[in-house]
Amino acid sequence: MDWITSTLESTPEIALFACLALGFAVGKVKVWKISLGGVAGTLVVAIFVGMLGTIQLNDQVKNIAFALFIFTLGYISGPTFFASLNRKSLKFATFTGIEVVSVLAITAAAILIMNLDVGTAAGLLAGGATESAAVGTATDAIGRLDLPADQIETLQNNVGTAYSISYICGLITIVLLSSQFFPLIMRINLRDEATKLWEKLGGSRDEASATPAAPAVVGREYRVDAAAGSTVAEVQSSLGDGTAIEEVSRQGSLVDLAQDLRLAAGDLVLVVGRREAVVGARDVIGPEVSLDSSLAMDLDVAEVVVTAKGYKATTLGEIRSEFAEERRGVFLQKIQRGDHELPVSPETVIQHGDTLRLAGSKTDIKRVMPMIGFRLDPKVTIDMVYIAVGVVLGFLIGMLVWTVGTIPLTLGTGGGCLLSGLLFGWIRSKRPTFGQYDSGAADVVKTLGLSVFICAVGLSSGPQAVELVEEFGVGLPIAGVAMTAIPAFVSLFVAWKLMKLPAPLVLGSVTGQQCSTPGVTAVQQAAGNATPLMAYTIVYAFSNVVLPLLGPIVVAMAHSMGA
Repeated sequence: MDWITSTLESTPEIALFACLALGFAVGKVKVWKISLGGVAGTLVVAIFVGMLGTIQLNDQVKNIAFALFIFTLGYISGPTFFASLNRKSLKFATFTGIEVVSVLAITAAAILIMNLDVGTAAGLLAGGATESAAVGTATDAIGRLDLPADQIETLQNNVGTAYSISYICGLITIVLLSSQFFPLIMRINLRDEATKLWEKLGGSRDEASATPAAPAVVGREYRVDAAAGSTVAEVQSSLGDGTAIEEVSRQGSLVDLAQDLRLAAGDLVLVVGRREAVVGARDVIGPEVSLDSSLAMDLDVAEVVVTAKGYKATTLGEIRSEFAEERRGVFLQKIQRGDHELPVSPETVIQHGDTLRLAGSKTDIKRVMPMIGFRLDPKVTIDMVYIAVGVVLGFLIGMLVWTVGTIPLTLGTGGGCLLSGLLFGWIRSKRPTFGQYDSGAADVVKTLGLSVFICAVGLSSGPQAVELVEEFGVGLPIAGVAMTAIPAFVSLFVAWKLMKLPAPLVLGSVTGQQCSTPGVTAVQQAAGNATPLMAYTIVYAFSNVVLPLLGPIVVAMAHSMGA
């Protein structure tokens, strides 16, 4: 054991990656469908490893990791956040407001009742709100207090320990409340309510929970029999909205495709569309045949960011109706907003900055591209110049300090990089020819950055963890549960009784105000479809920006209260 301790103390990078490996392994363990996740698992493991001795990562490593995480968080959230600043979406900011007021009030009460120090109070808030980013912004704010260095170090260590305790309690609470207890309180069958909402939004009952076993968009060839003598336009009308006639071959040669072209018996027709729609084409055209080489056509798949000038947030159904002819032959496969995939249903609102996956012929894709926005280059994963400049700006913003009385107020590295990330992400959505940041690359950077930072916090918190738990006992877990449950109950009442939202949107809003991915995942599983995400992504966009900024606020509040 002494050899292990000395090795970890002399080579903390080994401790870092050991904690990441063990932490993510622990985070995958499920207890009644609930798992901690990799970040929280890393924190718990790091605290125990930190108890072995003085194992600390360099402060610069911790700061760089957190800066990369928080900048990426802002960058991804920027387009959605600004796109949500409209009349339809702003009402959902109410839930973020409820969360902010509630957690600050509960933290103030806990400070008075339990005599919490600044670090423990900040960790309690961050964990109860299940907001990992607030750990970093609070730790940075504590470092700027006019206190002795050893006291600052102790307070910063207490943030991580209090956060780990409060987070575990908060995670379990939000998952159980949103997916199990709230549906009972509302006296509803969540799965039935979600199916009704899905059908109301224009989806079919089968689509609500089905996972396609074959590609969504396919090409099939048919020999003209029943459609002989009909024009392409007449056949297209009979096939319906989910298909498009792309090519016609007559006696082995392609003919110019036109809407008034009359089909002759024996012509070969290539039909492209959604699989379920194409299957019925044989009844309209004639028997299906093996695909002829003369009709070979490569389907193109494009990731397109919605950036068209003058575009205003519109439902998918309205877009389909308004651009019925222009979009023919192009099929929507996926809607991505930030980190989340939205349901492809008529009532889903398409916002500026959303990423759409389109499929169709290269000609059709090229035709509709200018009407939508900018096509992402699959070969480019990250514009390092643009991202690095954004991080530099974030550090500079974080260096600004405003002194109110004797309390220095500053955004710090966390707040500065968050704001610069929001700005650069928004600029990218307006000028998509530069600044590409692939969602996969962004997810890796964000997860690794936060995990490294949290590991550093946990390693330094280990030696004081036992003392903190002994000092406050069961008070911290109880306060952590209250920090999660009280705003959740308030939001349930507001959404269900005052706003009269459908049940899936109620629960999506409750989990969104805490940016709780495990919570909304549990709700989705209980609902059986993705309808909760329609509210979750909007509230998440607001909370994802606001909650990290509570770090310096709670530090200033606790310090002014004499904590």
